[in-house]
Order: sequence, then structure tokens, then C-alpha cells
Amino acid sequence: MKNHLEYKGYLGSVEFNAEDNCLFGKIIGINDLVNYEAASVEELNNVFEESVEDYLLTCKEIKKEPNKHYKGVFNVRTDENIHRDLAIIAEKKKIKLNQLVNTALNYLIENEEKVLENSNLNT
Repeated sequence: MKNHLEYKGYLGSVEFNAEDNCLFGKIIGINDLVNYEAASVEELNNVFEESVEDYLLTCKEIKKEPNKHYKGVFNVRTDENIHRDLAIIAEKKKIKLNQLVNTALNYLIENEEKVLENSNLNT
């Protein structure tokens, strides 16, 4: 099940507010906060695309990079047993822990649906 919008390489979240009886979301992976809302799925898709177009135009006008910059470094907190098990696997394979984690992350990226279909992370 697809629970996000896509347009020109940008992703948009999709959420529902029962109190206001509307759909809403935001553009993901950009340097700013751009929200949108609508009463129907079709309208939400249209306002999402308009929001992307407006954001890109504004960034071009002010000479700003629209995409969020990622440094390639982030901290991961995990259970000490998982840390130990990963370190042991890395040692057995004679690779660094970072290389092992990057291999696992690449596998997740390439197999996102398969890996997460039975996971509680798949929302």
C-alpha cells in the first residue's frame, strides 16, 4: 500500500484529520516546511503538485538549494546485544562495522517493501 505522494522526485506525506475531516501532508526531504491540505485524495494530489512547483519556483528565484543536505553521518542507538552481534559478524567477515551497517542499509533501501511488509515499522 502506498501512503505517500510522488511528483518530480519529491515525496509528500499523507495524513488524515478526523476532527477537521481533511487530508493533509508536507513535502519530505526539503530545507523548509511546506504543508498542504485538501478534502479529497484527488485534490490532495493536485495541491501537493502545486506546492512542489511553487517551492521549486521560489527556490529558483531566491537562488536557494531546495533539497535537504544530508552529511552521511548519523548516530544509531540500539540494544547492546544487537551491537555485540553486529560487531561479531563484522569481525567474522573481516570488515568494519560501518561497512556491515551500510550493507544492511543498502539492502533495506533496495528491498523496502519486502523487508517492512511484516514489520511494525510499515505504517
